Amino acid sequence: MQNTNGEAALVIAVVVVGLVVRRQLCTRPVRRYASLIAPVILGILGALGIAFGVASVVKYHPMTALSVVLLVVSLAVAAAFGVARARTVRVWREADGEVLRKGTAATTGLWLASVAAHVGLGLWIDHAAGAGILGAASLYAYLAIGLGTQNLLVRGRAAAL
Repeated sequence: MQNTNGEAALVIAVVVVGLVVRRQLCTRPVRRYASLIAPVILGILGALGIAFGVASVVKYHPMTALSVVLLVVSLAVAAAFGVARARTVRVWREADGEVLRKGTAATTGLWLASVAAHVGLGLWIDHAAGAGILGAASLYAYLAIGLGTQNLLVRGRAAAL
């Protein structure tokens, strides 16, 4: 039964990541607050996921310092990828004054590299923890930080136009 839950969680994660990446490739207006809605929702899910992940570890033994350090490193990597992706997003002002944004092939490549980095770090976190699924459960926090960083920087570029 647990394998079915794991497969469902994987499918949901793939769908969420796919929707985030797909949305990046659409031309859309830069909105002052709307670009923060998805990171806030992902952040709430991320906080719940990390709490669940920590509970899954401490159920068997105390958290190791290495697993906590790796989790912090993972979230810092998410922010770094957000900075890099923000630089690849095209931002321009239309004749009517509206500011638009659109991700590029480089944006997609960096999203794929970012997800691969999270998977690798997540496996390392789970190995260091010795039990539980803290690394895997931190996916939504990782996405929230990466997407939030990217969107704030793109908003800043849009404001400068």
